[in-house]
Amino acid sequence: MLLWFAQANVAPPSGDTESSGGFLEIIFSGGIVGISIMISLILLSMLTAYLVFEQLMTLRKKELIPDGLAEQVRQLVAAGKIKEAEQLCRSQPSPFSYILVNGLAEADLGWPGAEKALEDAIAEQAARLYRKIEYLSVIGNIAPMIGLLGTVTGMIFAFREVAVSQGTAGAADLAEGIYSALVTTVAGLLIAIPALGAFAVFRNKIDQIIAESAYLAQQIFSPIRRRATPGAFRAPPSSPPSTPPPRS
Repeated sequence: MLLWFAQANVAPPSGDTESSGGFLEIIFSGGIVGISIMISLILLSMLTAYLVFEQLMTLRKKELIPDGLAEQVRQLVAAGKIKEAEQLCRSQPSPFSYILVNGLAEADLGWPGAEKALEDAIAEQAARLYRKIEYLSVIGNIAPMIGLLGTVTGMIFAFREVAVSQGTAGAADLAEGIYSALVTTVAGLLIAIPALGAFAVFRNKIDQIIAESAYLAQQIFSPIRRRATPGAFRAPPSSPPSTPPPRS
């Protein structure tokens, strides 16, 4: 992102080449500290682009919840073929398959054991998916701070030049130093805004996928839940015969 912006602005305006050396010259005019900060921001921008591309490839519904798997497993569970259902899930590895395998492994303990295993597996998979996009949130929070650090240090150096020259530095020299220092803040915001936006989109998508996985798991294990319901198929107890009244 920053590299493209730099290439688009590398050509100086016509007629004043010396006074405006282009965007790259402004970036690397802050000395060692400014260059270090800009390199850090460029690396963060590259990392943000990589994370966004990776999550676009990973957070696809067909990758997380294979098509047709829920219906096939539901039919096997309804028929009492728990082992076959577990083997089917293992043959199609995915977060949803992992959730079902954990629930099927505890099916012998009845619905309470299967329910606890499903809840733990869903929480684990949700944490694993959230853990990857948390890096986008971190980048979105620290990128403006790094940019602000570059701005503050740049202004310190600019005012130091004024102090060293004992006020002989003109307004143009001071403005040029401040202008160069503000570039890091702009760079930090250019990184933070897309990173936080992508984090919000991916977080909502994960919430949707986890909710759908939990709903499908409940539907698949409904035969086990019905069999475990106390008194679901029991006839009501017959009332005891009434005692005849005593004879007078």
